[in-house]
Amino acid sequence: MDIYEAMKEAVLEGDEDLAVELANRALEEGLDLQQVLDIGFLAGIQEAGNLYEQEEYYLPELICSADAMKAALSVLDVALKENKERAAASTKVAVATVQGDVHDIGKTIVGAMLTAAGYEVVDLGTDVSNEWILEQVKLIKPHILGLSALLTSTMEEQANIIKMLEEEGIRSQVKVIIGGAPVNQYWADKIGADGYSDNAIAAVRLVKELLA
Repeated sequence: MDIYEAMKEAVLEGDEDLAVELANRALEEGLDLQQVLDIGFLAGIQEAGNLYEQEEYYLPELICSADAMKAALSVLDVALKENKERAAASTKVAVATVQGDVHDIGKTIVGAMLTAAGYEVVDLGTDVSNEWILEQVKLIKPHILGLSALLTSTMEEQANIIKMLEEEGIRSQVKVIIGGAPVNQYWADKIGADGYSDNAIAAVRLVKELLA
């Protein structure tokens, strides 16, 4: 098995230790980082996503694969940031779980999948205030803002944040996508969101479509 196939398998199997070991080896051997991502680790997370869609993988397996991918990226992060070409072409996506909601698994998986797809992901946190999210949008200037709400009691915050962006005159500067168990396309349309997805694979597709 060559090193790229081993990277793919490490992610598929959710083996964080092996993913880190292979990422370090890639740096030591001076491998092309784009290939390390595209035909190594990224191929693994994409395959995990396909298996999840086909119901051959379930949420625990997908989370393990996402964790292995994140572990590899944490090793490669500095080198990737030094790649000026990649940095210049990067698209920022900010993700957050709205205030009053402590659920973060969905947000974390979406963030990992978007990172794997080559986007610069900024995790604003879980149960963070609307004011904090607004402040970070002004500071970071993301192309996409993803808002997760897993409770019917917190989904209204998605609408409140969009309203705050409008009041600040910066709504047109960022695409807002939403997700979470109680929300759907009808809710997205009602509150003026730019899109909705019900899983991480669909979220990556949605981001690509909105940026096309």
